[in-house]
Amino acid sequence: MHYQAIVIGLGAMGSSTVAELARRGTGVLGIEAFGRAHDLGSSGGLSRIIRLAYFEHPSYVPLLRAAWQGWRDLEAETGRELLLQCGGLYGGRRGSAVFEGALRSATEHGLPHRVYDAAEAERRFPALQLDPEMSVLHEQMAGLLYPERCIETHLALAESAGAELHFNERVVSWGAGPTIEVATDAGSYTCDRLVIAAGAWLPKLAPELELPLTVERNVLFWFEPLDAAVLQPERLPVYIVELDEEHAFYGFPLLPGQGAKIARHHGGRPTNPDTLERGASDEDERPVRDFAERHVPAAAGRRLDAKVCMYTNTPDFDFILDHHPADERVVIASPCSGHGFKFSNVMGRLAADLALTGETDFDIDFISIDRFAAQRSAPI
Repeated sequence: MHYQAIVIGLGAMGSSTVAELARRGTGVLGIEAFGRAHDLGSSGGLSRIIRLAYFEHPSYVPLLRAAWQGWRDLEAETGRELLLQCGGLYGGRRGSAVFEGALRSATEHGLPHRVYDAAEAERRFPALQLDPEMSVLHEQMAGLLYPERCIETHLALAESAGAELHFNERVVSWGAGPTIEVATDAGSYTCDRLVIAAGAWLPKLAPELELPLTVERNVLFWFEPLDAAVLQPERLPVYIVELDEEHAFYGFPLLPGQGAKIARHHGGRPTNPDTLERGASDEDERPVRDFAERHVPAAAGRRLDAKVCMYTNTPDFDFILDHHPADERVVIASPCSGHGFKFSNVMGRLAADLALTGETDFDIDFISIDRFAAQRSAPI
């Protein structure tokens, strides 16, 4: 039961990592506590935004360019539609993090874009109603991914390349000696390299790191459209609108077989992934419905569905991708603070680089564990 590598967690990051390792000829085992492409963590929800004019930080743009091309390459290889390009809108008042951050990334990296005032934005995209003092940045190089389909595609590729995948098997401990030992509720295994991509469960699998992480409960809603025509992908891009420093919302065009999806970005309450309340309440819905009625009234019909997901946040809301500070054979490939799915294909490639060669061609210092210097000397 010895493998060259083991990947713990087969969600967005883990499925991509196990596929990349297998494609490089690595004897790899992937272990997932739940089922295939499940929606119990941070990677479900039927649609996820992908965008290049990244308001979070311009340092992500090179990774985003690689990710965009990676999804297109994966589509060509598998014949599956994974990415729908419909453009993106990022709005807010002048000085807001969403608008100014998107403008900064677009300017620094020469990304094609246009800036519109509220009136012009409404004329071009009539589903979206902005306050008069708001501005919006529009980019065409944006759209949405189908997350469950993306994960299943990576899992299938991993299996076809020889990976062994175990589902509904929970890791209970791991330790490092001459080889790395991983114990689960079904057995034990050893490996030469370990990648931990466990999302919200990372603190339980690597408590010795004492990483300052918080798990946040967020709820996604689907509403019945009141005017389906203006919500179609050719008329409404994906969008993110910041109302103030504490209230930002995002949404999608209308997709076949779904309602109009809208959710709040951050603002959820702290939670434990093992005791997460998975039902959506009226209290959860109220701020999202208020936003829809005010800013996307065409999408403000009755609630059709709701799903709960988790953001696993770092203090600076940037990712973590690095070697374990006490053992270079172990790679930490999570969490992603609620904005990581779009990167998962390239993050899998980088995690495989770190696991197999110890380095990567991309500049990822800004997502290293080094920034949590107090934990650098933690023993395993």
